[in-house]
Amino acid sequence: MRLWWRWLLFIFRAIGMALFQVRLYGIENVPRKGGVILACNHQSFFDPVLVGMGLPREIHFMARRSLFKNPVFGALIVALNAFPISRDSRDVKGVKESIARLQSGCALLIFPEGTRTRDGNVAPVKAGIGMIAKRAAVPIVPVLIEGAYKVWPRSRILPGPGRVNVSFGPALRWSDAKECGDRLSEGWRGLYQRVHRKVQRSI
Repeated sequence: MRLWWRWLLFIFRAIGMALFQVRLYGIENVPRKGGVILACNHQSFFDPVLVGMGLPREIHFMARRSLFKNPVFGALIVALNAFPISRDSRDVKGVKESIARLQSGCALLIFPEGTRTRDGNVAPVKAGIGMIAKRAAVPIVPVLIEGAYKVWPRSRILPGPGRVNVSFGPALRWSDAKECGDRLSEGWRGLYQRVHRKVQRSI
């Protein structure tokens, strides 16, 4: 982990816990080394930071190609391990880059819904993540974010107050990519139930 990445983690953890009461669960389920896909529901613009701030390793992530048009912002997110991908077409180059990074031992954050939620609910998982996991021969860790939609929905320019939970579930492994959507949805539902039980016990 680069030194400046460690400083960013410290800063974002402090801000996240102070302003949004961010609580992290199941970090031990994420391998500290080796390629792994972090499959996360997409609630807000802040989601990559919420996932990355809890892990003791750097993460890589896809970003829509239009975000790289601004040279300053594009250079910033490239420094944060982002790479461009097209959402509306089959992006062979983006898929190859995903597989290459996973095979080199990176943790890759993917939002299988394809875009931020419009109503707070988890949208159907799009095809592709199972194929990437199978070709790269890596596990998938389901990640569930709760509360970020209320804190920073896509309809709001700036975030507001609230509480956010980020939960990392047990890794999913399979040989048949067709099972990906159902098993990932099951993983998210299980995380949702476990987080709520923990919150109820803490209250």
